[in-house]
Amino acid sequence: MKIWIDILTPKQLLFSEPIVERLGKKHDLLCTSREYHEVSKLSKIRHFDLVFIGKHGGGDKKSKLKASIERIEKLSKKIKKFQPDLVISFGSPEAARISFGLGIKHVMFCDSPHANAVMKLTLPLIQKLLIPFVIPKKEFSKYGINEKDIVQYKAIDAVVTMKREINEDVKSPFKNNNRKNILIRVEEEEAAYTSESSKIIPIIQKISNDYKNENIVVLGRYTKQIINLQKVIDKNVKIVKMSFDGKYLLNNTDIFIGSGGTMTAESALMGVPTISYNAVPNIVENFLVKKYLVKRETNPVKISNYIKKIFELKNKQNQKRAEKIVKEMEDPIEKLIKIIRN
Repeated sequence: MKIWIDILTPKQLLFSEPIVERLGKKHDLLCTSREYHEVSKLSKIRHFDLVFIGKHGGGDKKSKLKASIERIEKLSKKIKKFQPDLVISFGSPEAARISFGLGIKHVMFCDSPHANAVMKLTLPLIQKLLIPFVIPKKEFSKYGINEKDIVQYKAIDAVVTMKREINEDVKSPFKNNNRKNILIRVEEEEAAYTSESSKIIPIIQKISNDYKNENIVVLGRYTKQIINLQKVIDKNVKIVKMSFDGKYLLNNTDIFIGSGGTMTAESALMGVPTISYNAVPNIVENFLVKKYLVKRETNPVKISNYIKKIFELKNKQNQKRAEKIVKEMEDPIEKLIKIIRN
């Protein structure tokens, strides 16, 4: 069988690794993506073979539309030539339109019903949707897919991505000293489901003032975003573009502050003390908060106090709680293989 996998984000790339490893033994695979710094950089780090077609549309609606139209045109030529029997995506509007237009069955993974635009452009056109058990089917069926075509798995996606092996032979952004490592991930500004926010700026400023003797690293997403951060954040904070494997960074982190997305979930399931400033409220983040794996907080003073508390406690409670929850979860890839067989 020929299978086309369209991969648009770092999380999708990491989630695809075990899919490619399992399906690649019996099937002919084509993995595509678009030009997007975080994906292209991570594909090199992970030695993941991707065919790049088209580009990321940025934050402007017109440029998003233009990039998508151009990508569909270029990608459809490649797919016509490859002639896949099945398409796997994680919410790719281009993959949905092309697979629908060419009459190819399309299976999609998704844990982001809050991404309204992507849901509207994909769900009415696909055959099967696989989702984490913590998200009710109705969160997706309202966009035009029948509930009988939605398959839940007893896991959240970070369970798949956090199990990957990492390359330790990477230069760390953290200084090699006896200080604590504080890692902060800024929110996505160019996704259709977010609006530009400076919620993280006062949080970074407070942490910078209160923890001058610790290693503070901020992970930016775009060059413009990093330049803007450098204008308002103290020089003792290291601001870097996300050109690392997130798991490698989290392995060396004493506390992580994230926006509530993929890296927040990975950090939590790895047992790293994790704070979410909830830039993009979502059901997976809510699940992790209820399981006491993530502390949700937006107030800079309260976040700083919580960090102090974590540094003073030095216990392994987070680690034990995370291990217990991970053990209870299943492998979503098994569900995918079952759907393909059927």
